[in-house]
Amino acid sequence: MLLLDSLKGQRVPRFPVWLMRQAGRYMPQYRSLREKERDFLSFCKNVDLAIKASLLPIELLDVDAVIIFSDILVPLEPMGVKVYFEEGESPRLSWDGRVESLKNISFSQVEFVGEIIRGVKREVNQVPVIGFCGAPFTLMAYMLEGGSSKSYKNTKLFMWNKREDYQRLMGLLVENLLEYLKGQIRAGADLLQVFDSWAMYLSYEDFEEYAQSYLKLLFEELKKFSPTPLIYFFRGPSDFLKPLERLSVDAFSVDWTVDIIDAMRRSEKAFQGNLDPTILYAEEELIVKRAIDFLRCIPRRSKYVFNLGHGLMPDMDLRKVKLLVDTVKGYRLL
Repeated sequence: MLLLDSLKGQRVPRFPVWLMRQAGRYMPQYRSLREKERDFLSFCKNVDLAIKASLLPIELLDVDAVIIFSDILVPLEPMGVKVYFEEGESPRLSWDGRVESLKNISFSQVEFVGEIIRGVKREVNQVPVIGFCGAPFTLMAYMLEGGSSKSYKNTKLFMWNKREDYQRLMGLLVENLLEYLKGQIRAGADLLQVFDSWAMYLSYEDFEEYAQSYLKLLFEELKKFSPTPLIYFFRGPSDFLKPLERLSVDAFSVDWTVDIIDAMRRSEKAFQGNLDPTILYAEEELIVKRAIDFLRCIPRRSKYVFNLGHGLMPDMDLRKVKLLVDTVKGYRLL
C-alpha cells in the first residue's frame, strides 16, 4: 500500500494523500447521512452509517487511506464522562470531577468501533484503514474544561495544583487508550493516529514535564503489543519536535506553523502534513500553485504523507478539495 510504503521510506511513484476530517459536513452526501441520526454521537455509534461516512472520501475524492468515522471523545463515555454535542456539533462534557469515580474501560463497551473498522476493511483492500484516538493530555483538557477553551486555565491549574490527581487521571487515560487502540488493532486497523490538538497550549517546559512521559508510555506499550505504524499529530511549535524524537512513533503529523522541510532534515521519522487548510478557500489556480510549490520543496526520497495542517471545515467546497487531492496525486516522483 502506497501510504505504508512511504512511511517505511520505500521508493514510491508519488506521495500518498489523505485529509483530516475528510468525511465531513462539506460533503452533501455526508449531510444526508448525518440527518438520519438525532445527534452526532449517535451518528458515530450507528455502524452502518459510520461505515458509509468513512467510505465517502474513497468514493468522492479517491484518497490513499480511510480513517474510520468516529470521534476522539468516544472512549470517555464508558469511563463515566457524559459527552454530548450541541447544535453545530460542538462537544460538551461533564462529570463529577472526582478522579476516583472514573472507570477502566473494556473495548467491548465500544465494540461499535471495531465493527466499523471491520466493515470498512470489507469494502476496501487497496488502501490502509486508519484507527485513531485523542492523546491523554488533549482528552484530559476536554474533561476539565467541559469542551474547548481559549486559555485552558482549569486544565493548567489542575495540572499544577493537584499533582497526585493529575498523575492518576493521566495514568488512567493511558490505560484506557491502550485498551481502546489495541481493540482497534485487533479489529484490523492498518495504522493508528493519535491526535494531540491541545498540546499547543502548554509551554515547552510543561509539555516535557506533564505530557511527554504519558505519551512515551502509551506508544511504548503499543509497540510492544504490535508493530502497527503510529502517527502522532500535534499542533505546536517546531521546538516540541526535539523531545518528541524519543517517542516510539513512526511519523509526526504537524500543522502549518512548523517548517516541515527543516524538520524532515533534522529527523529520521516520517512526516505528514502540513499545508494550511485555509488555502482551500482561495481560487483554484492558487490552490494548485501552492500545492505544487509545496511538493517541490520535499526531497523525493522523503518518508512523507501529504495532508493538511488541520482538518477540513464544513463550509469548504468539495470541488476544491477534490482538486487538491488530484493535484497531489498528479505530482509524480518517478
